[in-house]
Amino acid sequence: MRHILLALTALTLPTAAFAQDVAPAPVAAKPAALEADGIPAVPQDLVDATRPYMEYRTASFVDWDPVTRSMLVSTRFGNVSQLHTVKAPGMARTQISFEAEPLRGTYLPGDGTMVVMKDTGGNEFFQLYTMKDGKLTLLTDGKSRNSLNSVSMDGKWIAYSSTRRNGRDTDLYIMDPRDPSTGRMVKEVTGGGWSVAGFGPGNKQAVVANYVSVTKTNLYWLDLETGAMTPIGDHKKAIAYGGGRFAPDGTLWVTSDEGSDFQRLGTLDPKTGKFTPRAPEKKWDVESFDIADDGSFIAYTVNEAGLFKLRLLDPATGAVRDVTALPKGTIGGVDIAPWGTIGLTVSSAKVPSDAYSVDPVTLAATRWTMSETGGLDPAVNVEPEFIEVKSFDGEMVSGFLYRPDPAKFPGKRPLIVTIHGGPESQFTPGFRGRTNYLLNELGVAIFYPNVRGSTGFGKRFVSLDNGPFLRENSVKDIGAFLDRLEGDAAIDKDKIAVQGGSYGGYMCYATAIRYGGRFKAADCIVAISNFVTFLENTQSYRRDLRRVEYGDERDPKQRAKLTEISPLTRINELTIPLLVVTGANDPRVPKSEADQAVAAVRAKGRSAWHLIGHNEGHGFGKKENADYQFWVELMFWKANLLGGE
Repeated sequence: MRHILLALTALTLPTAAFAQDVAPAPVAAKPAALEADGIPAVPQDLVDATRPYMEYRTASFVDWDPVTRSMLVSTRFGNVSQLHTVKAPGMARTQISFEAEPLRGTYLPGDGTMVVMKDTGGNEFFQLYTMKDGKLTLLTDGKSRNSLNSVSMDGKWIAYSSTRRNGRDTDLYIMDPRDPSTGRMVKEVTGGGWSVAGFGPGNKQAVVANYVSVTKTNLYWLDLETGAMTPIGDHKKAIAYGGGRFAPDGTLWVTSDEGSDFQRLGTLDPKTGKFTPRAPEKKWDVESFDIADDGSFIAYTVNEAGLFKLRLLDPATGAVRDVTALPKGTIGGVDIAPWGTIGLTVSSAKVPSDAYSVDPVTLAATRWTMSETGGLDPAVNVEPEFIEVKSFDGEMVSGFLYRPDPAKFPGKRPLIVTIHGGPESQFTPGFRGRTNYLLNELGVAIFYPNVRGSTGFGKRFVSLDNGPFLRENSVKDIGAFLDRLEGDAAIDKDKIAVQGGSYGGYMCYATAIRYGGRFKAADCIVAISNFVTFLENTQSYRRDLRRVEYGDERDPKQRAKLTEISPLTRINELTIPLLVVTGANDPRVPKSEADQAVAAVRAKGRSAWHLIGHNEGHGFGKKENADYQFWVELMFWKANLLGGE
């Protein structure tokens, strides 16, 4: 019997060993709302290897509670960001909203009533609610697109724009949110760029802004009782305004580029339209500002080529003080509490977007939240290097290059060029989140260009790509960056790829076609593939605004040029592997833009992975989806960029 058992064992061992050899490697579960078209399953070992980099959080300052003096922040503990309160610096974040979608919120001065904005599945058809005890009470119609614009100084009224009337024009409304029956339209308008910038003293008038383009905003003085609206200044001039806030003495403060290439902080006479600069900056944009309730100071931020500074202005004397205690990086969400403390958000390579306060007397900065980074030490993250080059026509363009640690990754390194959207936007060097895995663990360099048409470098620069006949000049800027980067001793010129989202997705397609011989692969996210079909199918409330930037497809000459420069027209020339990421509910760049590009590439027998988020809009906002997108991108880069690394 013993010999028989030994023989049987000998016969069965190879079979067991063979079964172990062919057993499939474990794969990660794909979120139910994602469709991975033509994409291999994500291996579980990739998920395990990247896990700490997926578990970072951010905490953005939102507002001050006027009753408890707590700080309101937006942070994520589940799948999407929700609202939390923090009672004091370093204390626990207490969650107060519990929705399936992310929220934006604000307290009203006085009694602290909370008003929030929420959409569904990233469709950007926002509704307004009040929130109390975690429960939402709907204020708007539940169907149209609504945007909270401003709050009266006494906290009684909110102003919002809504497409309720016809789905296209953003008419202006006001409401006491404690009593939704008080809501009423105060001005019927034409166009999708209207908003109430600020209530005047006494709540009888308001300043209205009509955003026409990044270089032109028309301001009006609106009588909230009669609806009479009077232009402020000369609307024949191309002037961009921001802000529109009243000081306690009734002075109207704005940012304006009148008489300058940059946005300056100053006062505006609503009767004459005269703008008077009051802060000393002559170069670089003043991005945002807030006025203390007692009018004693104004806190404002200056964007110097992507790095932000916070300054305090004394309106009475003109004296300016620099706040130097904050980490070097980006600053957002500046808001002054009724008691004078300044709240804001700071993000940098080593700070994962956390909430801070600044004492206006001592200028001391205090960090209120210490967001988790998956157990990783953010201090090891690299700071970017500012790169500036001359483009094909002599225009100076710039960007930020993140290099892996040369001690850990010696020799020439692969590079991914990541292009921002907009194009009226700008890459600024904040926390890189998941991307730090590429830098710190795979040794991949990342370059973020600000091509012509980016904001932050003046109104002349932002206009250099306007219309179909100048559009491809921004694509040529990428060629100038490639010339510079390919000559870098630490960059492997044979391992460069391109990535971009939205308008950056168009740039991704276009540069992959034009410079296909210099790129190994392209990852194009919520991307425009055909300007004509994009303009015809983007949501009607934003169509005219996009025509100002890209061109008017209804004009035969412009339509012909838009067709000529569209990536879809030359998609047969795209020979490198392609990954396309799409939000099925995207109101800006419809899913059809991705579908037609993927179909055209596959029709030629070429590779195109397509990742679709059926519960997402213009970019993946839910953590489980964003994580899976990153893992798919890692597989894509390993297969097509990194080779044997």
